[in-house]
Amino acid sequence: MTLLEKTRSGRDDPRLAPVAKRENLSPGELARRVAEGTVVVPWADGHDLAKPIAIGRGCRVKVNANIGTSPDKSGLEEELVKLRAALDAGADAVMDLSIGGDIRGIRRRIRENCPVSLGGVPIYEAAFRCSSRRRPFRRMTAGDMLEAVRSHVEDGMDFVTVHCGITRAAVDFFRDKGRICGITSRGGSLLARWMLANNEENPLYSHFDEVVDICRSRDVALSLGDALRPGALADAGDRAQIHELYTLGELARRAKTRGVQVFIEGPGHVPFDQIPAQMRLEKIACDQAPFYVLGPLVTDVAPGYDHLVGAIGGALAATCGADFLCYVTPAEHLRLPGTDDVRQGVIASRIAAHAADIANGLPGARDWDDAMSRARKARDWDGQFELAIDPELARRSHGSAPPRNESVCTMCGEFCALRDDDDLF
Repeated sequence: MTLLEKTRSGRDDPRLAPVAKRENLSPGELARRVAEGTVVVPWADGHDLAKPIAIGRGCRVKVNANIGTSPDKSGLEEELVKLRAALDAGADAVMDLSIGGDIRGIRRRIRENCPVSLGGVPIYEAAFRCSSRRRPFRRMTAGDMLEAVRSHVEDGMDFVTVHCGITRAAVDFFRDKGRICGITSRGGSLLARWMLANNEENPLYSHFDEVVDICRSRDVALSLGDALRPGALADAGDRAQIHELYTLGELARRAKTRGVQVFIEGPGHVPFDQIPAQMRLEKIACDQAPFYVLGPLVTDVAPGYDHLVGAIGGALAATCGADFLCYVTPAEHLRLPGTDDVRQGVIASRIAAHAADIANGLPGARDWDDAMSRARKARDWDGQFELAIDPELARRSHGSAPPRNESVCTMCGEFCALRDDDDLF
């Protein structure tokens, strides 16, 4: 039985106890939320995860870091360094998006070195196989796509992203209206071109029950990908995006009926004022399933700073119902992220997630901030460094401009308000 089936039948699963403890929940309450589909625990059979997580209602907002090779850069060692950077920065989960080099070998090595939930995107491997065999992607079969899903499950993924909601009808909506940035999802673009070239339905949609059964065999969670997510503010909330969202809700219900946990991927580039409505719509369309968002990015004009743009959108999205933030790095829209990009992206998204936890009144969320405030009032520098979300950066920044009086910093020096307050409070 899968974890979802066990919770629905009232059976215990040893995977839940450590997850519940990390979320300050009882195992029974966590099991109830998993059973109703509002929480997902991406932890496949046979894994020994050091830091298991729960994603969804009443849990701490989680952060995912994407790593992986490209056709231009495909070194395993560099990806392992980026994995370590993501983990050191506090990523709750990691996805391998490799599309170059020895994809399967790289994925297996990442799995061996990853103590947190690991995800992947099978359609990328399917596309790479076509390219390496000099075969056009349009000639791929449904069997080829299902085999890519199977290889990810066999290699130990805890969740897989499947672009099953982009249907021929959704593509027709997209083509009728048009977009500034078209289809910016790599998997979505591949499948749209396949459907148009073959005049057939998306195999991941028409063979969805087979996809679910493959995942069920190892209790792998499904992340239903948003192939038509907006890649520009002007494209947000169009008919194609909303049609896909409702399709994902339909498919999520089918997957849960067959015993497989599901969460939903979302936008994308979204104007700041539209984020609350989009978060509410997902929860309605998908029966309160956990929502996994990229950003959202709230402006299109900040290349090099998109980790900040994504954190701004992510904080609001998570306050309005998003449960899982996919980080955005400073390299977004520019190049393959490097190690420092990974670190900055994780930290920015963690700040957004924590801000949302405070705003949502998550029990204990503000304790961390209150401890920092007390250390700041006491000018306890070592205490502040230890409590900082990025201790290394805080310590390095303070040490780069040493004050004459060690009890203060060089911002105010002898006029430090917190020091002068000592006589008042």
